[in-house]
Amino acid sequence: MHERSSVADLAGSLRSELNRYSPGGKLPSSRALVERFRVSPVTVSRAIAQLVAEGLVVTRPGSGAFRAQPRPEVPPPGDTSWQEVSLSGDGGPEVVPRTVDASGVLVTLAAPPPGVIELNGGYLHSSLQPERALAAALARAGRRPGAWGRPPTDGLTELRSWFAREIGPALTAADVLITAGGQSALATALRALAPPGAPLLVESPTYPGMLAVARAAGLRPVPVPVDADGVRPELLDAAFRATGARVFVCQPLFQNPTGAVLAPGRRAEVIRIARAAGAFVVEDDFARRLVHDDAGPLPAPLAADDPDGVVVHVRSLTKIASPSLRVGALAARGPVLGRLRAIQVVDSFFVPRPLQEAALELVGSPAWGHHLRSVSTALKNRRTAMTAALGLELPALALPHVPAGGGSLWLRLPEAEAGTDESAVVSAALRAGVAIAPGRPYFCAEPPAPQIRLSYAAAAGAAEIAEGIRRLRTACDEVLTGAGGGLRP
Repeated sequence: MHERSSVADLAGSLRSELNRYSPGGKLPSSRALVERFRVSPVTVSRAIAQLVAEGLVVTRPGSGAFRAQPRPEVPPPGDTSWQEVSLSGDGGPEVVPRTVDASGVLVTLAAPPPGVIELNGGYLHSSLQPERALAAALARAGRRPGAWGRPPTDGLTELRSWFAREIGPALTAADVLITAGGQSALATALRALAPPGAPLLVESPTYPGMLAVARAAGLRPVPVPVDADGVRPELLDAAFRATGARVFVCQPLFQNPTGAVLAPGRRAEVIRIARAAGAFVVEDDFARRLVHDDAGPLPAPLAADDPDGVVVHVRSLTKIASPSLRVGALAARGPVLGRLRAIQVVDSFFVPRPLQEAALELVGSPAWGHHLRSVSTALKNRRTAMTAALGLELPALALPHVPAGGGSLWLRLPEAEAGTDESAVVSAALRAGVAIAPGRPYFCAEPPAPQIRLSYAAAAGAAEIAEGIRRLRTACDEVLTGAGGGLRP
């Protein structure tokens, strides 16, 4: 108890003194704080980390701690009373049998056989994960007073505050629930928002893990096509009118698998269409921290400008940190938050406190900013290496969009008169020593063409990517000879 009170007391003293510094002003060094307050360096580190989590202080590797820029004024909440009508529609249509098909998810989770290059993975290669920073954060978290006790069911307040600041100035900790990763958050959201048998509007193509969750909940996914600028608003409007759906799931930023970013002119339109239909938009913001360093400024999340509670926002630390750091967040406003909370508690009680404490230690450390910058550069370099290798080895594979974020490319296979069997290409690629993902699981209806997804985030580096594409060319030569030609340069 003594150390906990020392950290709290020091954090309180520093908090009360922040007004002495202008925004961006440098705080005293750790050594100076140790001498002045007669506390240990560990106590100083934890107190600073607490202020970082509260958004009052930022740290810069090698430079120290600085007063953060003030948050913009929070706009007043909008009208969420419409949610009472939408959430009461549990009498729904005829129930659809629940099916659990994990094949599309297992493609990206299963480890390939020895010697096979992994271009189908859904997570960062181990060389891109902040393993040392994670180990240090977990060790510090385990020593925190109360770290192995029962956490609040909604999650640690400091962690909820950190996620709220990441999403946008209109949200606070009270709007956020901590979840066991993004997949768990999606499952909770879909069960909360739609009764079994209800239609669910989804982007086409879209993330197979979300489709699996929807079908397991007895929902009926209905495709809404996307193009290079994201979901097409006129088709979204038509789908709401035709189906009576009350939920639309989308990935506005670096959509999986296409890599598309929802165009500025479409963002407000999507919210307007959903609001007119009395529907929710589930925003899966999985790739925001997988941005490449040549992307330019990113649009804010849809949830950042949503006073009426149309958007239920999902994000996690898993993609950018480690598959085993299963810490994510659900953010919502209005009555729907109560239903999300109830399902979360029934399903899992709470996210283990040591993981939440480790997440706080990680994002509050100087190593976090260094990791984000490192990954941003590395993903850009891997993407460039893969596009160059494809242009050299497989020019007949169409690449309609080169993303500035995420970790994969979405390619269209050449079609023969009788049609191309993408599963045959996937099988031949595995025999040639490279694992790739078929396109079919990304569609909830008939796909328009044979396609494959190649991950550059899961590869060890440029050399492995180049070798993987050479092996893929061998597979394509075997299966696609005569299917459009031009496979070899």
